[in-house]
Amino acid sequence: MYRAVTRQIEVTVEPNFVPGQSSAEKSEYFWSYTIVITNTGGETVQLRTRYWMITDASGRQKEVRGEGVVGEQPVIAPGERFEYTSGVPLSTASGFMTAATRWSPRAAKISRSRCRHFRSIARTLSGC
Repeated sequence: MYRAVTRQIEVTVEPNFVPGQSSAEKSEYFWSYTIVITNTGGETVQLRTRYWMITDASGRQKEVRGEGVVGEQPVIAPGERFEYTSGVPLSTASGFMTAATRWSPRAAKISRSRCRHFRSIARTLSGC
């Protein structure tokens, strides 16, 4: 599990290799990841936008930008959390994601974190 706290927004990421959707012969490795966002601050915040830079072990990159996450712009009150699961295909057995999110109100405007979501798990599961 990976954890980052920025401006009283705590983000934890739990990556999971999905063998049923992966094929080493075809260089297809699918990863799911569960993200939990917890508001440890004193005011309600809303996730407005997100940006992911997904990089595989060969250095190939894919950018993902958009409003909110998984079709939502969650509003998170103090002490509350929002959890979702998504996934990403890679052409190598390992990789990482860099994330930036934009929040409102202004006190939580920008949160950036770099999480090596897939690297250590890929080494364990695939022997990389």
